[in-house]
Amino acid sequence: MAGNTFGNIFKITTFGESHGEALGGVIDGCPSGIEIDLSLIRKDMQRRKPGQSAIVTQRKEEDEFQLLSGMFEGKTTGTPIGFIIPNTNQKSDDYSHIKNTYRPSHADFVYDKKYGFRDYRGGGRSSARETASRVLAGAIAKQIIPEITITAFVSSVGEIFIDKPYQDLDFSNIEANPVRCPDLLIAEKMESYIKEIKKNGDTVGGTITCVIQNVPIGLGEPVFDKLHAELGKAMLSINAVHGFEYGSGFCGAKMKGSVHNDAFNADGSTQTNLSGGIQGGISNGMDIYFRVAFKPVATLIQKQEVLTNTGELIVEQGKGRHDPCVVPRAVPIVEAMSALVLADYYLLNKIYQSK
Repeated sequence: MAGNTFGNIFKITTFGESHGEALGGVIDGCPSGIEIDLSLIRKDMQRRKPGQSAIVTQRKEEDEFQLLSGMFEGKTTGTPIGFIIPNTNQKSDDYSHIKNTYRPSHADFVYDKKYGFRDYRGGGRSSARETASRVLAGAIAKQIIPEITITAFVSSVGEIFIDKPYQDLDFSNIEANPVRCPDLLIAEKMESYIKEIKKNGDTVGGTITCVIQNVPIGLGEPVFDKLHAELGKAMLSINAVHGFEYGSGFCGAKMKGSVHNDAFNADGSTQTNLSGGIQGGISNGMDIYFRVAFKPVATLIQKQEVLTNTGELIVEQGKGRHDPCVVPRAVPIVEAMSALVLADYYLLNKIYQSK
């Protein structure tokens, strides 16, 4: 199976399945001498882990990790950093009923057709549990670029939206509620709605907004490796993501150029930021902001029609432990993938500056 490595200089290769012995990965290209704070890694892992509130999957995984290599006396050595995250709370019997069936809008059918064989337990490699490795790697990436601040939050659940610009939000509220929405009144509505959806055995989608501040000018490469293109690829690689827009996004398509252009200030900053901090694929020093759309989780705890591997359509009810809405737990994943991109482009830029 190809497609398990992400990055150019700072690279992460992940391995593992939802119900295997462990998840893990290898980080290559990390500079030597970086002091790594394990508590910061643990903090992000705890934000992503299952079972953390009543509105997420109740699978109980502590997501403790072990760094196997690439570290000495608390600092990186410049050699590959290997790590594992043991799985401790698998309930594979919950998935025995889908051994020979394909759930709608899931990866079951295409994995089976592509590889001729699949691990049906919890979705195997296609499970969002794989993202635990990304969060660990992203937590290390953040420590390579500590001056850059990456903040993600839930900006919508179903039809419930935050109606304020991010500049008017108090980011300290994000971790103060299980939805991870900085608008506390909207967060209450979102939480109640997710609980209602869960009670009905259904699921709902939502969006996450990410704001990246203190980005130096010059990150990103022309043509095919533009910064926003790499961020888009990173976000679209996350399970259940169906959309990515940065800056003015799709709203920009409705505007005139005379309104959309970001006029300069004398110091090179801009009076507005509809460009989203990126021009010509290169960071311009303004805030980078983007929005990521997540579809409803495909597994429903209610009856629906499924396809068997013999070509029959039958009715089946979903089982197991699943998120009724994935966006609260996806916030640290969006931050982690952003950090992987920025650390990679930061190191690439250093190479050019040294020439």
